[in-house]
Amino acid sequence: MAYRLLFTDEDLLFSRFAISPLWETVAAVRVIHDVRRHAFHLAWLKDVKEQLTRLDLSPIIALQPLRGETPDFLSPPPARPAIEIEEELETVRAVPAETVVSEFRRTLADQRDPAARALIEKLLEDPAASRDQLVDLCARCWKLLIHPYWGRIRRLLEADIAHRARTLTEYGLARVFTDINKKLTYQDGILSLSDHYVRERLVGGVGVVLLPSVFIWPSTAVISASPWQPTISYPVRGVGDLWRQPSAGSPEALERLIGRTRAMILAGLDRPTSTTTLAEQYGLSPSGVSAHLTALRDAGLVSSRRDRHQVLYFRTPLGDALLQR
Repeated sequence: MAYRLLFTDEDLLFSRFAISPLWETVAAVRVIHDVRRHAFHLAWLKDVKEQLTRLDLSPIIALQPLRGETPDFLSPPPARPAIEIEEELETVRAVPAETVVSEFRRTLADQRDPAARALIEKLLEDPAASRDQLVDLCARCWKLLIHPYWGRIRRLLEADIAHRARTLTEYGLARVFTDINKKLTYQDGILSLSDHYVRERLVGGVGVVLLPSVFIWPSTAVISASPWQPTISYPVRGVGDLWRQPSAGSPEALERLIGRTRAMILAGLDRPTSTTTLAEQYGLSPSGVSAHLTALRDAGLVSSRRDRHQVLYFRTPLGDALLQR
């Protein structure tokens, strides 16, 4: 499908990046049942194999045809750049039954698998109850499949947003779109993703949400239908490194020089990372990590920059050189 989003001047001002735990949860289920998406996630699939025996994923899988529409209400655009999944799940639970019905039917028209079609027909018998059951299932999927890995996933998503923000500063929004997907072009107020037929929408002053995702590769997904804010989800940079095991520690000489914890934190800053993410990654308190980062910054080994709601830390060239000695 081709999409054309018609921008006003205000849309350029209100376009934003965001991270969505619920989007990642639903997209992860698609990876499980679509072997074409396994390439970058084999280690994760192996790790969650036992957990999958505790889940009946058939309702979500039925709503994800291999080609076609998935209900937008199941993973709606996040209201804020960084949102908790509990709030997202409550947003889904509040979706009107008539919206559930219309989006189920849209998906049913694209679903070719007979068993999946039968399951969607069953869900349509009581859309409100089906919506609530899907919320409960997504909550369980989050707990078993995503939450244990959320620190490293969020770290990669934050690094991608930091990279795109630099691109925006240096080259403008049109370059950001092209870097996300070569088929995504912005010209004369029209954002287009080319394919074989067109769905068009006037954005209307609300802007577009740009949503990096670790599980969406190799696709770029677009939410363009009302009542949702237009959203473009795209493959995050560096997804090939996501499941690589972190190094056991930092060089011994560096530990003796600056201490084991500071050396560990310095070694962990391969990408711009927040205090909260570092704290989760290493099992430390955020205040403790903040104190170590301040010391590393004062020594010229770490620098930082603000990215909207948070501060991201990264190694300086001196920090890189010290770590490699």
